[in-house]
Amino acid sequence: MTSTSESVPQLAKAVKRAAVITHGKPQTIGPALARLSTVAREAGVELQMGEEEAEKHGLGDEHGGSADVDLALVLGGDGTMLRALARYLGRRVPVIGVNFGRVGFLSSIPRDDLESGVARVFAGEYRVEELPTLEVEVAEERRVAVNDLVVTSGEVGRMIQLEWAVGGEGLGRRGCDGVVCSTPSGSTGYNFSNGGPVLVWGMDAMAVTFVAPHSLNARPLVVPRGSDLLVWNRTPDVRATALVDGHRVADLPPGARALARVGAQRSLLATLPEVTFFSRYSRTFAS
Repeated sequence: MTSTSESVPQLAKAVKRAAVITHGKPQTIGPALARLSTVAREAGVELQMGEEEAEKHGLGDEHGGSADVDLALVLGGDGTMLRALARYLGRRVPVIGVNFGRVGFLSSIPRDDLESGVARVFAGEYRVEELPTLEVEVAEERRVAVNDLVVTSGEVGRMIQLEWAVGGEGLGRRGCDGVVCSTPSGSTGYNFSNGGPVLVWGMDAMAVTFVAPHSLNARPLVVPRGSDLLVWNRTPDVRATALVDGHRVADLPPGARALARVGAQRSLLATLPEVTFFSRYSRTFAS
C-alpha cells in the first residue's frame, strides 16, 4: 500500500553529504550521534553539522556545515522534524527522521533501527513526499507554515469571538478558544487533538478546526488550494494571538485579521518505501 500523492514518489539517489539536526535536549538522543557517525563512515557519507548543533554536542568546527547536502537527517521527534522541514524549505533538500520523540508520526526509522535504516537511506533507498505549506499573512507579518496557523485567545481563560470567511464568502462568527488551520503534515498535530480531520498526504488542501467552540454546529472544514481563509478578531475587549508552527508571530487586536492559504512552497519529507502514510496512521492512532 502506498500513500496518495499528486505524483508517485520515486526512489532517490545515494547520499554523499547529509546534514544532521538533533533534538533540543542533547541527552534525549544519548549515544545516537556516535552510532550515526559509525554508519556514515562505513557508507562513505560526509556528515555536516551547523555551528549550533556542534556547540550543543560539544564538538569542534571540523564537522563544518557550509557544504550543500543531499539530505537532512533528524535525530528527534516531530518538533525537530518540523524545524528541519522549515529550515530546508525552498532548498530541495528532503528531510528524514529517526524517532527520538514521543509520537514520531513524521519519522520513518525507530531509534532501535538506526543503523539498518540509515544505511538504507544512505544507499538511496528512500522516497520523497512533497507536502503543501501555508502562506500566512498577519498584520505586517508574512510567514510560511509547515504545520499550522493558530489564532487563539491572548488571555488565558477568555473566550474570543472570531468571524471567518472562506473563498470570499462569510461563514459567520464563532465563540471559541481559537481556530487551527493546518497543512496535511500538520493535521495530525494540534488539529487532530481538537477533533479535526486527518489529511492524507497527497491532498492539496488545508483543514480548518475550531478550538472548544461554543456551538453545536461548528464542524471542521477541508479547504482546497485557491480558497483563502480569513479570520477576524471580533472580541471588543480581548486581543487574539497568531502562532505559526507554534511560534507567536503577532497579536490581533479587535478588528484585526489573519489570512491563510495553501502555499506555493512544498516541504520535502523523505520516508523509507514501506513506511507509508497509512502504516504510520495505523501504528500511531489505530492501535
